[in-house]
Amino acid sequence: MFFLLEVGTEELPADFIDEAIAQWQQIIPNRLQDNFLVPDSLDVYGTPRRLAILISGLPDQQKDRDEIIKGPPAKAAFKEGKPTKAAEGFARKQEVEVTDLEIRPTDKGDFVFIEKKIKGRQTKEILQELIPTWINSLEGRRFMRWGNGELRFSRPIRWLVALCDEQILPLEIVNGNSTITSDRLSRGHRILHPDSVSIAQASNYVETLRSAYVEVDPKQRQEIIEKDIETIAKELKGKADLPEDLLTEVINLVEYPTAVAGNFDPEFLDLPIEVIITVMVKHQRYFAVKQSDNELLPNFITIANGDPHKKDIIAQGNERVIRARLADAQFFYKADCDEPLDSYLPELENVTFQKELGTMRYKVDRIMDMAQQISEQLEIGEKEQEEIESTALLCKADLVTQMVYEFPELQGVMGQKYALVSGESEAVAQGIFEHYLPRGANDIMPKTLTGQVVGIADRLDTLISIFGLGMIPTGSGDPFALRRAANAIIAVTWEAQLPINLSQLLLQGCEAFRAAHADKASPLEPLQGFFIQRIQTLLQEDCNLEYDLVNAVLGEADAEYTERALQNLLDVKDRAEFLQEIRRNGMLDKIYETVNRSTRLAVKGDLEYLELDPSKVVRPELFEKSSEQEFYDGLMALVSKTTQAQSERSYQLLIEGLLDIIPKVSEFFDGENSVLVMDENPQVKQNRLNLLGVLRNHGRVLADFGAIVKN
Repeated sequence: MFFLLEVGTEELPADFIDEAIAQWQQIIPNRLQDNFLVPDSLDVYGTPRRLAILISGLPDQQKDRDEIIKGPPAKAAFKEGKPTKAAEGFARKQEVEVTDLEIRPTDKGDFVFIEKKIKGRQTKEILQELIPTWINSLEGRRFMRWGNGELRFSRPIRWLVALCDEQILPLEIVNGNSTITSDRLSRGHRILHPDSVSIAQASNYVETLRSAYVEVDPKQRQEIIEKDIETIAKELKGKADLPEDLLTEVINLVEYPTAVAGNFDPEFLDLPIEVIITVMVKHQRYFAVKQSDNELLPNFITIANGDPHKKDIIAQGNERVIRARLADAQFFYKADCDEPLDSYLPELENVTFQKELGTMRYKVDRIMDMAQQISEQLEIGEKEQEEIESTALLCKADLVTQMVYEFPELQGVMGQKYALVSGESEAVAQGIFEHYLPRGANDIMPKTLTGQVVGIADRLDTLISIFGLGMIPTGSGDPFALRRAANAIIAVTWEAQLPINLSQLLLQGCEAFRAAHADKASPLEPLQGFFIQRIQTLLQEDCNLEYDLVNAVLGEADAEYTERALQNLLDVKDRAEFLQEIRRNGMLDKIYETVNRSTRLAVKGDLEYLELDPSKVVRPELFEKSSEQEFYDGLMALVSKTTQAQSERSYQLLIEGLLDIIPKVSEFFDGENSVLVMDENPQVKQNRLNLLGVLRNHGRVLADFGAIVKN
């Protein structure tokens, strides 16, 4: 059996169509399977005016099946061999006789069971129950009510098609005092085929709608659009730029796509290429045509949903619109370039960053202070420090230019252009653009030191300031994109290999915040925890490292490890990746048992975690067995390797040292000269615990072995 459901609507938002298709692709197969219905195929379609499901190979009814149903405990169902009310009630509910009940053993004792033969229900009957739940299960932003009913959907529902093969499946959608009844009548293209379309049978759905100028399959629309754009671009002797987001949006804005080429005056090519593309893509949904990566042709391609025979009229209308938009952009650009970029700084005093945090001009001052602290940590030369200072000063100046006011997505881009026009160095101009990078998870990373330092400074200021006001992200709510800001700080640090001490920067920033806001508590502690969470997430999700190894380098509620991670972000990533490497090559298994056993016993002593030199805490004169001396000598030889491994972040040296000492530790524990660690003599006991504690501490230079799960 073929089954078709089409929900016809007013024009749906483009982003909702993909969301709805994805939701139904997950929900519907599961609901069918729950009802013992497994089709041969299931396709979900969507256009601006409809969502549809086409299922093939559905059985006419469920198969008959045997089902074993568990009832009450046997001791509650029968007393002295006679059925109780519990047994009678269970039998009555299952529509069987009490004599049909069986007692069977389970892990939790004996229970009453009934084995029933369930007759398969008609598929049509099941679909009538399921379909309303499919429709009501869809979720999306800004759902609406219409008429006088309480039904909520992305847009008003206007018609409903439900067919089992050639027969209409009776359905109703009730919304207040209006009722939509299922039929076989769909609707064609609003312009090219405004009449109703009768669908003879479900299997003909796609072709029937195609004959009415509606391509219901988004994949087919995409193929048509991409092919037509490529053809037109070749005719124009160029190559079309196909941003993924724009292509996805356009696919869901049309039901019968027609690619249309248009032109604009070549004089507008004097504008920065980013301005022209922004006007086309963000505001007009046009595809730009490039002659090379950095050179545009005075053409565009738009995807129309109208009559393909009226391409010329469509092109002319779009050309008028783009001409006006580009003329505005040209005016803004020339007006902005008439003034040097630094002349816009006073206007930042009129732009509020956040009510309690002052203006953007105050924020710029804070960014400059933080950038200076980062520069000092990195021991940057005088010339580069001056470039960083200039970048920090000018990084937000373009926010008050006419171009960015009209096209906010060009912030940073125009700052770079205007900086060059104003005579700033390439490093400063590039830094102004790059300090916003990365703008998302898959964005490019900043390459210049100016962009890296100022970007980190900007985000740190935002995090410290917003956390200081108590606006800490909870759940999915993050209006200031603080998670993204922290992720970017960590990602830039890792990518650029910047040896910054984040712990110190947070401390200095929080002290400055408290100096300016004496009535507020320091946000230092929640910020530290927030960054540890972000590091953990990035290591696990972006670096694909195993959770226990990440926990081992971050420590679980371990202040020392938290501080260490924030002091050296590069080191924490190196250690986590190294742990993953030695787990895969088997080296971790060779040291795990020994180090972990030492760690468990060392807890019973009182040795500080930081001590690596056994000569400071172990008294050789208390040794009673040769294995203690050998253990001690091995630790002394390990000190230099561990110290070098720390300074060079080359932890293979540490592993080699641990491998060397393992036989000596094994002799200490289990050999002919083994010792009882928990000796009756408290001094001997503490001395042996200190030996184990020093070994544990060497292991902790790499990780907390107690957090690692043995394979």
